[in-house]
Amino acid sequence: MITLEDLKPNQGSVKKVVRVGRGRSSGCGKTSSRGNNGEGQRSGRSSKRGFEGGQMPAFRRLPKLKGFNNVFALNTSAVNVSDLNRINADEITLSVLVENKIVHPSTEVLRVLGNGELTKKVTVKANYFTESAKEKIEKAGGKVEIV
Repeated sequence: MITLEDLKPNQGSVKKVVRVGRGRSSGCGKTSSRGNNGEGQRSGRSSKRGFEGGQMPAFRRLPKLKGFNNVFALNTSAVNVSDLNRINADEITLSVLVENKIVHPSTEVLRVLGNGELTKKVTVKANYFTESAKEKIEKAGGKVEIV
């Protein structure tokens, strides 16, 4: 049976505190491991983050690069339901939208958003549809196809 007297911390989890400035034999006597003269040996000395002893610090030496460029990101374009009215086609795909200059030619992913109203019956092929966009296209008698 384990009692309170038997409880002790795991081996190596508790380290002995080094007492500095307690004589030569302690190994931390005389200068108390602070080196010889200079700012670092004085009491109350603390340096700010990134301080390199007066040398131009790394954060000022290095160029400032803003953000990063995700190599795997796909070019996405969003089209509202109201924009689909401008196209005279029964089937609306990404290539049709590029031809009609509604989306940029570099677009890889097409999202259809539900802003506005659709007045004609069309089949729309895209990667994503919002719930309201699906509702409005089907209400106008059209079809929604996820590519």
